[in-house]
Amino acid sequence: MIILNNKILHIIIFATGIAFNACSPRIISEKYYFQHKDVIDQIEESYRTLYKHKPFTVAFSDKYFQLITLEIKTDSLTYVYSFGLEEKRIRDSMYKYGLKVPETLELIRKMRSIRCTWVNNFVHYEEGNQKSLTFISIKPTSLNSFFSSKKYYILTYFSQPQYYDKEGRLLDDRKQRQLQKLNGEVFKRINDSVCYTISSNYR
Repeated sequence: MIILNNKILHIIIFATGIAFNACSPRIISEKYYFQHKDVIDQIEESYRTLYKHKPFTVAFSDKYFQLITLEIKTDSLTYVYSFGLEEKRIRDSMYKYGLKVPETLELIRKMRSIRCTWVNNFVHYEEGNQKSLTFISIKPTSLNSFFSSKKYYILTYFSQPQYYDKEGRLLDDRKQRQLQKLNGEVFKRINDSVCYTISSNYR
């Protein structure tokens, strides 16, 4: 009877371990990315192209995804505007500052479709050289119940493959001596040039 109980206990422990690994932040994050990869990749590619034409940042500033904050960068100043999603003046402001209006509105539509809260171009340094990457912040309802204390899923798209340690954490450079933090967060590998973190802040 004791042997039987021990076997049952081992089975329970084994099954619990499998369930825990299946629900780990890494597995859930990778699964979410690959489920929505097409749209997320389209958002990144579209934003990167539009940013080269005219530097800007776009964010949803309310939980219903009806209010937009648009930061438009010029040579000397950054202009910040807030709009309701259906307001006509959003188009007028985009035209005024030289944004590609239909393409930018389509980017916003795609962002809203997956609850993407913020897209930004982020400057960082690799081995002393200035580089830029795309920051994408998402607030997916499917992750909220699991990550109850940390609400935002942050993805970074690098222009070239990065270095990671054995645990898949982003490293500072090829010397692989220290972790690279972006906005104070440790990021983990999804693939060679895309990594993620779960954060309480969307930007």
